[in-house]
Amino acid sequence: MSEQNNQKPHLLKKFLIALGILLLLLLAFTGFNYYFKYYGPNVTDNQEYLYIHTGSNFNDVLKTIENEGIVKDTTSFMQVAYSMKYENRVKPGKYRLYKGMGNKKFIRMLFLGEQEPVDLAFHSSSRLRLKSQFAGYVAKKIEPDSASLLALLDSTSYLTKYGFTPDNVYTMFLPNTYKMFWNTSAEKFFNRMNEEYQKFWTPERKEKAKAAGLTPIQVSILASIVDAEALHDDEMPTIAGLYLNRLNRGMKLEADPTIIFALQDFTIRRVLNKYLTFNSPYNTYLNVGLPPGPIMMPSVNAVNAVLNYKKHNYIYMCAKEDFSGYHNFATNMADHLVNARKFQQALNQRNIKR
Repeated sequence: MSEQNNQKPHLLKKFLIALGILLLLLLAFTGFNYYFKYYGPNVTDNQEYLYIHTGSNFNDVLKTIENEGIVKDTTSFMQVAYSMKYENRVKPGKYRLYKGMGNKKFIRMLFLGEQEPVDLAFHSSSRLRLKSQFAGYVAKKIEPDSASLLALLDSTSYLTKYGFTPDNVYTMFLPNTYKMFWNTSAEKFFNRMNEEYQKFWTPERKEKAKAAGLTPIQVSILASIVDAEALHDDEMPTIAGLYLNRLNRGMKLEADPTIIFALQDFTIRRVLNKYLTFNSPYNTYLNVGLPPGPIMMPSVNAVNAVLNYKKHNYIYMCAKEDFSGYHNFATNMADHLVNARKFQQALNQRNIKR
């Protein structure tokens, strides 16, 4: 009888030990499961960025993550997202992904909208002569498509509030590198560019423009021609002075790059006489004064060259026959014809016909 009584506490002790071990295992499993679900590596390296478009909801985000294989375990991602109440806090943007990132860190980044800004860099370039080219380029960097950007570039009513027209709005965009978020709307993009434009046109620059007899917009239009003519920045002030001399004398600018722009044929290397009669407001061989808008995005150097133009008596110029990119300048037609003949002969020798 006493033996049976002694076995009962012994069995109870074994049971309690076994139960304790089981509880520890369950706690360990729960802890491991929690850790793995929240902190374990889940983000893959299948994509460099997650793009969440404006207006997206949680289901849209989840679908993108599934379709692009952004996480290894979609179920755990979804469970953690719900536990963190992310489903009602979706923020659009461009989010950088890091291989091995855990669900909690990943969702926290999305929850707080900690997106990576983009570098929107555009510079004076023949590749962005047209507004359509510019809209297409910008659309590759931020969320709005090229059609929505181009619609604003061509909207007279929209551009009026900024003081521009569809013809001259290109002067508002100053070549530089700008940081902004990928989900910046087309309207906010324009606002930002106008803010940068206003910062650039300081009272000092405006005063210089006025002294040259130009508005800031006219300075940029002339600068676009100067930029198209000049291969070397150190020659820009001289070229700017030449065109200002012609404007002040009421002479036509007769700038070859405006002919190329009017024809929209940027393969032309030699402007022939037959091109000079092409009917266009951008044809400065037919029309007196500046064209209605820029023929390319002018560089800041070109704008400053117009503001700080070199004073001289030149009214003619022609590219040097050595193809150095520099020009021969002249104060009279006789000297200009000599310079032009030398360059034409050099073109013929190189068999450049157009």
